[in-house]
Amino acid sequence: MTVIRHAMPFGAQLTADGAVRFRLWAPGAERVALELDGRAAPEHLLDMAAVGDGWLERVTDLAGPGSRYRFRITGPRVEGEQAVPDPASRSQPDGVHGASEVIDPGAYAWSEAEQRWMGRPWETAVLYELHLGTFTPEGTLTSAARRLPFLKDLGVTAVELMPLAAFPGARGWGYDGVFQFAPFAGYGRPEDLKAFIEQAHGLELMVFLDVVYNHFGPEGNYLHLYAPQFFTERHHTPWGAGINFDGEHSRPVRDFFIHNALYWIEEYRVDGLRLDAVHAIADDSEPDILTELAAAVAAGPGRGRRVHLVLENDANAARYLARRADGSPQSYVAQWNDDFHHAAHVLLSGQTDGYYEDYAAQHGAPPTYWLARCLAEGFGYQGERSAFRNNAPRGEPSGRLPPTAFVSFLQNHDQVGNRAFGERLHQLTSARALRAATAVLLLAPTPPLLFMGQPRCADSPFLFFCDFGEDLADAVTTGRRREFARFEQFADEAAQAAIPDPNDPGTFTRSKVDWALLDEPEHRAWLDFHRGLLALRQAEIVPRLAGMDGHAGGFDLIGDTGLVVRWRLGDASLLTLVANLGGTALAVPGLRHDGAPGRVLHIEPMDAGKALTDGRLPPWTAAWYLASDEDTDAPTAPAT
Repeated sequence: MTVIRHAMPFGAQLTADGAVRFRLWAPGAERVALELDGRAAPEHLLDMAAVGDGWLERVTDLAGPGSRYRFRITGPRVEGEQAVPDPASRSQPDGVHGASEVIDPGAYAWSEAEQRWMGRPWETAVLYELHLGTFTPEGTLTSAARRLPFLKDLGVTAVELMPLAAFPGARGWGYDGVFQFAPFAGYGRPEDLKAFIEQAHGLELMVFLDVVYNHFGPEGNYLHLYAPQFFTERHHTPWGAGINFDGEHSRPVRDFFIHNALYWIEEYRVDGLRLDAVHAIADDSEPDILTELAAAVAAGPGRGRRVHLVLENDANAARYLARRADGSPQSYVAQWNDDFHHAAHVLLSGQTDGYYEDYAAQHGAPPTYWLARCLAEGFGYQGERSAFRNNAPRGEPSGRLPPTAFVSFLQNHDQVGNRAFGERLHQLTSARALRAATAVLLLAPTPPLLFMGQPRCADSPFLFFCDFGEDLADAVTTGRRREFARFEQFADEAAQAAIPDPNDPGTFTRSKVDWALLDEPEHRAWLDFHRGLLALRQAEIVPRLAGMDGHAGGFDLIGDTGLVVRWRLGDASLLTLVANLGGTALAVPGLRHDGAPGRVLHIEPMDAGKALTDGRLPPWTAAWYLASDEDTDAPTAPAT
């Protein structure tokens, strides 16, 4: 059996002779002792020895796999002494305030087939984002693994897990994690996560993990007691003092997060990471932490198999997505494209308050402009001023990047869960409009992402939920309701008070996907619709994506709701989308008398075909065409 583990310079590490090496960075502590199995007797309370630069270490044969341990801290930031868990713990079976557990990473027996898994090319990605606690009634890794064949049959090729790093309480989204190396115990044991990933790979499904490197959660983070150098007042984030990536003593901090990325990829064999909200990471060093982390992954596990790193970045910093001469990513393979979602949401729902105001026609361009620009060039905002952001410039030019550098979506955890009542998109628009937008999403060259429940229009909401202690619970509830005050419908306190309480267990329960609805005719029809489009994508689009260059797309607008987008694909064929994403028919003279730009791939709705050949584009229509290089001209330049 091949032993798969990631060697870390901190935490609990098994040695070759069966002992355990415990290591902690505690530059702010006066004394640190290792407490084993929760007993303070002298034989179980071992002094840690200083080994330089704030590091302390102890090697002992009194511990082994399964041992529980904590560090007893004495120092200026502690009254008396305090026992704290290991910040690099591989397991927190009793939660963020409990003892850490020694884990033997080599104890899990990966199959020979798993060890041959090399991943999948990025251009094949169809992502399905899920929250483990609400994806199934049981809310565990084991129960989620039983649903993987369903995702395979749907046409998904990659499962994206919302954050697993241990967070406080019994339920939460995971973005307030405080133990970056320990999977949340409520979902299962570390070996359950490995089994989930192995089962996914057996079905040729990639597994991506969402990681949060911009802050630690407000409960259960003890680093400030013994390593205040982990944070800096020179940079501030929405969560307080920034993480110290670029100041004095920043090397151990940078290593902590770089090793975390390597740990999930090597020890758990995930296929990629999605780095949450990197625009909130402040780092003035060169190279910055994002660049150094990506280089470490490429030089490490990325040399042996396909590993894909994806960003969420509100700053639209195209430089992180740059390609080499051979088309491979220099650092990050793609970014979630919020611009695509926001423009589509304005078209489908008519909502224009909050951050949607940047995509409304009253700001100079119709939402179809922003959507078409996303499809053809990547970002919508490429340096233009954002009204929502106090008229500050946002974004960098992205047309030089291939479409595969952007992940498009109509729904995700943020865009459903950050609505006050967690409504799904089908509850905000018409079925015809949603079908047209879905056809745009799933057949475009950009890798699509679906949110759990979306393919069958699940009626269950996805709400914001958490389980903080009493000192934080009221503040979170009040803050959540105050967030919506800038939205017109929640301007008064009575409307804000109707927003579900995130700490109420019922808010979590209501967010669980109801699998019993799967076989109801309406939901089955939606599922079949998504499955059919994904099968078409796999057959006609995916084989042509490899080798796509930048500047591959161009677009034109037809009135306020129509658009034509063209892409030169990797095999030199031309893919064309002609769509009307509005409620009024449009004239498209160029489609008269069989003037279509290639053979028809898909027309949504199907009965719009006759109108198209007559030069009319009915409301909420999306028509896809494909032509070989010999049959068509090159794409036109983007409209301005």
